[in-house]
Amino acid sequence: MLFAAYQPIAAIATTPRAILTLKPFCQASNAVLYIPQGRGLVSKPSKPSKPSSKPSKPPVSKPPISKPPENVQFYQGSLKEHLETIWHDYKAFVFVLATGAVTRLIAPLLSDKSTDAAILVVDEAGEFVISLCGGHQGGGDALTRLVAQTIQATPIITGASHSLNLPGIDILGLPFGWKKGSGDWTGVSAAIAKQYPVEVIQEAGSTLWQNALPRDHPFQFQTETSPQGRVWIGFTQRTFNPNADIPKVQWHPRVLWVGLGCERGTPKSLIDRGLKAVFQRNHLAEAAIAGIATIDIKADEVGILQLCKERDFPLRTFSAEALKSVAVPTPSPVVDREVGTPSVAEAACLLGCGGLEGTGLEGTGLVSKPPHLLVKKQVYKEEGVKGAVTIAVSLAETEFTGRGGKLFLVGTGPGALDQMTNAARSAVTEADVIIGYSLYLDLIAPLQRPGQIIESFPITRERDRAQRAIALAEWGLTVAVVSSGDCGIYGMAGLVMEELKQQDWDGKTPQVQVFPGITALQAAASRVGSPLMHDFCAISLSDLLTPWDVILKRLQAAALGDFVTALYNPRSRQRQEQIVQAQEIFLQHRQGNTPVALVKSAYRPDEEIQITTLEQMLQFPIDMLTTVIIGNCSTYQHQDWLITPRGYLGKL
Repeated sequence: MLFAAYQPIAAIATTPRAILTLKPFCQASNAVLYIPQGRGLVSKPSKPSKPSSKPSKPPVSKPPISKPPENVQFYQGSLKEHLETIWHDYKAFVFVLATGAVTRLIAPLLSDKSTDAAILVVDEAGEFVISLCGGHQGGGDALTRLVAQTIQATPIITGASHSLNLPGIDILGLPFGWKKGSGDWTGVSAAIAKQYPVEVIQEAGSTLWQNALPRDHPFQFQTETSPQGRVWIGFTQRTFNPNADIPKVQWHPRVLWVGLGCERGTPKSLIDRGLKAVFQRNHLAEAAIAGIATIDIKADEVGILQLCKERDFPLRTFSAEALKSVAVPTPSPVVDREVGTPSVAEAACLLGCGGLEGTGLEGTGLVSKPPHLLVKKQVYKEEGVKGAVTIAVSLAETEFTGRGGKLFLVGTGPGALDQMTNAARSAVTEADVIIGYSLYLDLIAPLQRPGQIIESFPITRERDRAQRAIALAEWGLTVAVVSSGDCGIYGMAGLVMEELKQQDWDGKTPQVQVFPGITALQAAASRVGSPLMHDFCAISLSDLLTPWDVILKRLQAAALGDFVTALYNPRSRQRQEQIVQAQEIFLQHRQGNTPVALVKSAYRPDEEIQITTLEQMLQFPIDMLTTVIIGNCSTYQHQDWLITPRGYLGKL
């Protein structure tokens, strides 16, 4: 799921060491690995040899890779010729070659930065990943970060926007499904790189991207000084003078819904020309079209279906009863008699807009007005051409992203970045939005990239986090919900899944992937030895979500069953007696000298560790950041370490 946006991917290796370097990436991404035929880089499984009376020769070390990635293909001839044959088959290429060699290989194949593939170069030792070409529009910079996380390398990104901690202006709207319009993109990018003031005029679309800007960004949302560039974000089609004093560009959020009604059999070409005429007449950008809406009896209209397929427009249809309920400025009694509703085009485009009420998207920072009609119905027909089409246009409150949303439920481990899995690190880097508690967000701040939306919620608003994440994912964004430790153990994974179930989630949309992490009991145990080597359990002493009488039953059962027990949330400012009662229960079933570990903030700069006993444990500070590990009857202390034998050693 992490590499889906960059597929298909080709990887190129020409030496055994290069194959080893790329192996974890190829396995994680399902990239096709190309290696030269006939160089013996990959060994074939050997056949069993027949018995021989001759003395065997001593084995000779073999350099070939015995277990290469599964998706391997061999090429013959020169790599230059091979690249020419596969160049248009892949969106990204990852080379383990010298940068100069890659540059010479791809130079004749490059055409335009808006269409060129992403080109990455990895050194043979796997220490660095370089975004060489197609960094912005080709997705090379983002892919570089992912590959680097996967093989534990350092990403090298040299674009000016990256050094300024800004998203590239030519990819700014991609997470929201915006379409690039015309303009001098190079000129505006140069102005931003020089940190000149660039004016932003936004009439539609989400303003979430503004919240992700660094403090010293060059954008002006209210003109303060003479701008050296201008960015228009809206549904209006503007024509820029090539001789203008400053460079200008335009992004088009997909906020316009087109309502269509037509005579049966109206050809797609006529509908298309009618659409262009209406949009030109009203100075609207066709790139801002979100989709087409009509009455359900037109769901099989060939011309409409062909238009939607050719232009990649979603088609929304509504019943006559639903359309009839919408107030419109120009109802028609004739249409009412024909199809059972006084309006098709106007009513359909308004219904097509949908609404934000109850979706959780009210906080996306939208700048457009509530859904309303921009263009009243207009009939388009041509002399000598069969058919006629009625067109109306409405403005939606938020843009249609056209993307399938994803939810990454990420366990960040105890807090140190080197304790996170590569997959979890990659998920954080890849996400459009990261949602979590402020402390956890601070701990993973080095993984954040320019343009990411970061939303912090207080520690008591876990359900709000889950609902917000789901709403943004259903809208089409990739959202990482982070939890410390393992997200599925006292983390956010369960709550998000519960909320999805409450919303009748179909199990597929949005897509969900869970990234496990080292949980608190594992982290704490690793700092004091091997106390969890035999059967163990975890119990939270927080009674916010679990009644205290239920927690008492679990404490009694764990103590009676001689489980090594990890206590989460042992004490807070409001809860002082729960840990006292827990100690009393365990003392009823275990010796007072039973080893106990108190580990606070494992692997973080303020880590504190105390080895004590069950009888003396309350003499030391214990708070919400402390994990308490109570040994079983076999657990013992050796030097500064706790050891629980794998068996009971005859003690029971």
